Amino acid sequence: MGAIAAASEIPHDRPDQLAQVQSGLLAGETIYCVYDDKGIGSGFIALTDLRVIILNRSFVSAFPGHKNLSAITSLPYSQIASVATLAAKSFMGSFFSESHIYLVTTGNVHYAVELRGTDRAKYVHDTILWKITPHPPASSP
Repeated sequence: MGAIAAASEIPHDRPDQLAQVQSGLLAGETIYCVYDDKGIGSGFIALTDLRVIILNRSFVSAFPGHKNLSAITSLPYSQIASVATLAAKSFMGSFFSESHIYLVTTGNVHYAVELRGTDRAKYVHDTILWKITPHPPASSP
């Protein structure tokens, strides 16, 4: 199991969701945050140092015979092609005026989550963007 910080040290909305993510960590994996998805079917989005984890309760409704099941999807950052946030056009130029995050994978699969505030959306967006953007190697002095 990965490194488990005290729950009070990990930004999260619901302790049960944090515990669920902690129970499925890989060896040495560190949680950055676990935020509640207040959209259809409810679930959560979690960010770790290795991947994005999305629990979506409405996902499996498209598959007959899979009632009362949830899809927990792990997306390695290397498989995320883009991250976006929804911004209201007339919101005085603010980049984060809504709390929706959209992910597109390299396989062109789309994921959407609605978070409980623009501060959470900004953190999730910026963290994923940092993880998927190449960084130049540090120059030697």
